[in-house]
Amino acid sequence: MPEKAPERKSKISASRKLMLKSLMVAKAKEDLEQELVEKEEQKERYLEEKAPPIQTSNMSLAELQIKDLNIKVLDLRGKFKRPNLRRVRVSADAILRSVLGSKHKVSMDLRANLKSVKKEDTEKEKTAEVSDWRKNVEAMSGMEGRKKMFDAAKGPNQ
Repeated sequence: MPEKAPERKSKISASRKLMLKSLMVAKAKEDLEQELVEKEEQKERYLEEKAPPIQTSNMSLAELQIKDLNIKVLDLRGKFKRPNLRRVRVSADAILRSVLGSKHKVSMDLRANLKSVKKEDTEKEKTAEVSDWRKNVEAMSGMEGRKKMFDAAKGPNQ
């Protein structure tokens, strides 16, 4: 069988190893912190070069906030498409219920304000119009009818 290599004894004691390890970790931590600070400084320098400072002369904080909100509203308007609205039939009672709430029971008689029309009058007017129409057709036929129409159109303007 192959022989095992003899175990080496370290030349450094365990406490010394631990102390060196802690020193290395502390040095690495310092280097990391220093690197972060340098990156932050480099970022600030780059931003100063590329982006000039914002001019907020003569504007209060409230005005700046309002301006910012207006810009956000304009951005949101472009993102959403408004749907086509459909007509919905809603009764007057349903509208009143939605406006006043479900606690109030209000029913309005909308027909109460309308004029009442007698059926007899409308039927007489229709028959009279029909008879007048037939007479007018006969009276207006031919050149005499056209002359009457021309004279009638000319008469009220004078």
